[in-house]
Amino acid sequence: MASSDALFRLESIEHRYGQRVVLNIEHLEVMRGETLAIIGPSGCGKTTLLRLLQFLERPSAGRLVFDGQQIDSAPPLALRRRVTTVFQRPIVLNRSVRDNLAYGLVARGVKAYGDRIARLLGALALGPFAHAPAPTLSGGEIQRVALGRALAFDPEVLLLDEPTANLDPRNVALIEQLIRDQKARGATIVLATHHVFQARRLADRTAFLLDGQIVEIAPTPRLFETPTDPRTRAFLTGDMVY
Repeated sequence: MASSDALFRLESIEHRYGQRVVLNIEHLEVMRGETLAIIGPSGCGKTTLLRLLQFLERPSAGRLVFDGQQIDSAPPLALRRRVTTVFQRPIVLNRSVRDNLAYGLVARGVKAYGDRIARLLGALALGPFAHAPAPTLSGGEIQRVALGRALAFDPEVLLLDEPTANLDPRNVALIEQLIRDQKARGATIVLATHHVFQARRLADRTAFLLDGQIVEIAPTPRLFETPTDPRTRAFLTGDMVY
């Protein structure tokens, strides 16, 4: 039985690249307003799942439903704008940090955005770099610019692909606080990460993805404290070799 609070619903999803099946998900719901973490080793299908949720690719088979609407073809622009993704290797525009943050707002025709950008620059600790060319920043700073660009228009759905990979603890703490702030305002967040402690800190529910299949999904405390599948337990304790 599908839940009326499900924003995304995936049913009998199979996704292939050539002859290789990269996702095989019987059923998955992303609930409105929750933070759902997708954990699993590198190459397990996390990024591909996010690409489906962002409507960048259509599943090879099965049904993808967003807010009650089955997505059979490229959805209209208004629907696509409700979902924003920050990928693991973000691309910044060859312009100032401030202009990068404002880009989405300008593209959407927003006129008065100065105060919003100023608040973002402060929250992201990017104020000193506001007029610096974004490509000249460090990796952690570029990650913050990409996240700020996504947050500038308060997205309804935020998809995050390893948002703190290879970052120092200060950057990790800053980005995790921004994620908490988005949850507090009611955003639906899907966080793909292989850092299990990050999932434990941020997520309402956590799903363990392995070889393109969801092995187990549960409220985060329960999955970490009493996993029911031995493969989940092995991954969480570091016994799984991959």
